[in-house]
Amino acid sequence: MSPKNSPLESLPNIGKVTAGKLRKIGISSKEEFLDRDPYEVFDELLAKVDPTLCRCALAGIVGASANVPWHVITKQSAKKFEQKHPGFKWDKC
Repeated sequence: MSPKNSPLESLPNIGKVTAGKLRKIGISSKEEFLDRDPYEVFDELLAKVDPTLCRCALAGIVGASANVPWHVITKQSAKKFEQKHPGFKWDKC
């Protein structure tokens, strides 16, 4: 696999299940993922793949983009998402 085609699982916070969901929306490499806004990726995952994603899943996506462990940014990323989506109700983590 070339450096331009690194596996999604090479990103922090991205395991087999999340990588599978990302592939369902057309993101198949680390590089493709990093070219996207993580909040837009999460929006697309909610709309097209799994409407039950929680704020921990959001933190995993945002953290993967920023190279930060998900548990460090859960509150911060959820707050930013809620600002873009007033009234959004989270499923339990």
